[in-house]
Amino acid sequence: MKTWISHINLFVRDQQVAYDVYVGKLGFKVNTDVRMDNGMRWLTVTPPGNPDIELLLAEPRSPMMTDDVARHIREVLEADAMPGGVWNTDDCRKAFAEMKAKGFRFLKEPKEEFYGTEALFLDGCGNWYSLTERKPGA
Repeated sequence: MKTWISHINLFVRDQQVAYDVYVGKLGFKVNTDVRMDNGMRWLTVTPPGNPDIELLLAEPRSPMMTDDVARHIREVLEADAMPGGVWNTDDCRKAFAEMKAKGFRFLKEPKEEFYGTEALFLDGCGNWYSLTERKPGA
């Protein structure tokens, strides 16, 4: 049996801001951008060089979840505290400089760690990420 993940949900404070960040600043490609009958916007983007995975840039709301759960998730997003994952790069310092020039805010400048060079950044949509240049073999 062959199985794989095709879509990953990424909660954001505002889908239009997320569109501007992920498509405009980071170079993601829009795969789907439609309004559904229930009012939800189905907005998926694919990372550069990785068209087999789609990120669903979603605002937390019903009918995905109860209003109470959505409120809690929005509180985490408002605090820029939603962990988004790890972005791998071939050159952390270069990527850091390019992203900083595009207006991204960093919580941690590039620093050598046991697994490689890492910086931490905010996407401006409520999520924080590790930007990591892995050491060979790590």
